[in-house]
Amino acid sequence: MISINNIQKAYQGNVVLNVPNLEIKAGESIGLVGNNGAGKTTLFSLLLDLIRANSGEITSKGLNVAKTEEWKQFTGAYLDEGFLLEFLTPTEYFEFTGRLYGKNKSDIHEFLQQYTDFFNDEILGNKKYIRDLSKGNQKKVGAIGALIGDPEIVILDEPFANLDPTSQIRLKTIINNLPDEKTVLISSHDLSHITEVCERIVVLEKGELVKDIQTSEATLKELESYFAV
Repeated sequence: MISINNIQKAYQGNVVLNVPNLEIKAGESIGLVGNNGAGKTTLFSLLLDLIRANSGEITSKGLNVAKTEEWKQFTGAYLDEGFLLEFLTPTEYFEFTGRLYGKNKSDIHEFLQQYTDFFNDEILGNKKYIRDLSKGNQKKVGAIGALIGDPEIVILDEPFANLDPTSQIRLKTIINNLPDEKTVLISSHDLSHITEVCERIVVLEKGELVKDIQTSEATLKELESYFAV
């Protein structure tokens, strides 16, 4: 599904990411963890062609993401509020995004009804612009907006950040209930959350891939021990 080969990204000669090889199969749920500066957001930005690597290539379903835009048709992502249209209300944003995927208002309304509890009466039905929402509610809009096109690949950067405990639990349920055939990549500083929603954990440290493990009952303790050193 996704193949990362000899990817290196540097700024002013300082290498911030160096991944010789990483293969992600269709239907896998991958958790990306690491301390600040580990290269998580850099890797996601490369996957989404927001920045270009100094060397190497990334392919998604065989398509080089730096040379074509066809992969965007089956990829949904939310990294930060820069993905949002802050001058729209959430409803306008969802309608705009849905139309890009050929959905009409009825389709979009039906889709959004699945997430009423997650929105908690704070997202839909009011006239607040996205720029006036709290960081947590912006995160909710972005995460659900990433799913509206029914993408084969979903990429979410720190989706649990800024959410209250109830919303974190509800988001975990949403992620766990995604169809098995979807490929999901999530980064998080919360080791407990990431091990609950991902079947495979990739650890980055100073731009290097240092662990790639299948999630088990022992994974959380293994990660806590690693980061406690």
